[in-house]
Amino acid sequence: KHNIMKIWMIIFFLGLGIIASAQQVIYEGKIHEVTGKAIFQDGVDITSSLHTDERKSIYKTLKNQLKEEKNVEKAKKRQEKALKKAEKSQKKAEKTLKQKQKAQDKFNKATKRLEQNQDKYQKLKGRGKLSPNAEAKWLKKINGYKKDLDKATKKLQKA
Repeated sequence: KHNIMKIWMIIFFLGLGIIASAQQVIYEGKIHEVTGKAIFQDGVDITSSLHTDERKSIYKTLKNQLKEEKNVEKAKKRQEKALKKAEKSQKKAEKTLKQKQKAQDKFNKATKRLEQNQDKYQKLKGRGKLSPNAEAKWLKKINGYKKDLDKATKKLQKA
């Protein structure tokens, strides 16, 4: 009893595989299912009742249909690949733009900071309110801002 059950299960799954691999073909306005070398119409095997030329035409139609499906699938894959490439390029462009903007912002900030401190130094120096130690500190501070501006300028030119 157990072996009979196994055999029926195998037959069932093989039958499912055959049915699943059947291809539908429309020939002369009628739907035919082609499974391997058998041709079915409305679930009835009509292979032997068809003329040789009709069978060849049905097989040829199936072959062309499968070829067309394969070509459509290839075209779809090419489009997906092109879309991915375009998305990658877009992301790269956005990243580059973001880097340029960041470099520009740093450059603007460094320029503003240098100008403000140079103005403040000039005002204090003009009023005579700077001791030699304070003046040295201001010059060192301004020199640091100049270095920051140079770095920002180089990064901006790279971007």
